[in-house]
Amino acid sequence: MARSSRDYDESDVRIRPNRRGSRPRTKDRPKHEDAVVGRVLGVDRGRYRVRVGDGSAHHDLVAMRARELGRKGIVVGDEVHLVGDTSGAEGSLARIVRLGERVTLLRRTADDTDPVERVLVANADQLVVVSALTNPEPRPRLIDRCLVAAYDAGMDPLLVLTKADLTDPAPFLEQYAPLSVPHVVTSRTGDGIDGLGAVLEALRGRTSVLVGHSGVGKSTLVNALVPDALRAVGVVNDVTGRGRHTSTSAVALPLPEDDGWVVDTPGVRSFGLAHVDPTRIVHHFPDLEPGTAECPRGCTHDEEECALDAWVASGAAGPAGPSRLDSLRRLLRTRTAAGED
Repeated sequence: MARSSRDYDESDVRIRPNRRGSRPRTKDRPKHEDAVVGRVLGVDRGRYRVRVGDGSAHHDLVAMRARELGRKGIVVGDEVHLVGDTSGAEGSLARIVRLGERVTLLRRTADDTDPVERVLVANADQLVVVSALTNPEPRPRLIDRCLVAAYDAGMDPLLVLTKADLTDPAPFLEQYAPLSVPHVVTSRTGDGIDGLGAVLEALRGRTSVLVGHSGVGKSTLVNALVPDALRAVGVVNDVTGRGRHTSTSAVALPLPEDDGWVVDTPGVRSFGLAHVDPTRIVHHFPDLEPGTAECPRGCTHDEEECALDAWVASGAAGPAGPSRLDSLRRLLRTRTAAGED
């Protein structure tokens, strides 16, 4: 006699025939309670280099993503949970079955109208913008865009200026004084890099992402910070004034004594901010934000009706108010400007 729907027990609901075989399939997913936790150091053609453990008790292994992850992207810096052969022995292959919670996520788009986000790094807490003072010439608007991305991601920015042996950094730094962005100036010497110790001190105990356009000396800096990194170093084209891409993918490298991480990324020529809500940028200027209370609805803070002009003119933002307002509006304009320079 045929059963009614009431006669089906719980197992009838969970198990359904497998159309490709006789073995029944189940909706229940394994919990992988024995999974090992690791950190993604690099991604190469569908394979992930992962570090398991910490301090002296660590090893690296190669892993692939499990089908159950679906389309979830895995990037450098992600915390991952692994099963399978996690020994790291030659020829072994583990499987990534879960992603940990992401604290920060550094993203960019190809331009300000591109809806496709490109995730650069996860779980970093400092964005290091590397720029040469000359050869190639600095690109302030690209730097501004990187700063906006850092603020939006909840990361602290650091400006590292290279090639100070070729030109005076003071005029360039004046542009960023109102933003109070910490900076380090480096120069090449016969024995290495002057200012390297200051850079290393700023990176200690942190996970720092290095971003900059090609030819600024980013890979040279990484090789000096992590001597066994062996990152390829390029040259600047004498005709175009642009560098050649030498880093082809992001990679996380431990600082000496495992006191922090640096993530080297490929050189960029644009940094789109389509993913950034312009209304959030003003929140990173606590001395100006109270002045927006009298702004008209929908104010972009870069128009004649903006109340910030009167707020600054009254002295409420302090003596640096005019410079700070100019800096805010410069950052806001990067959100709608085309290109990086």
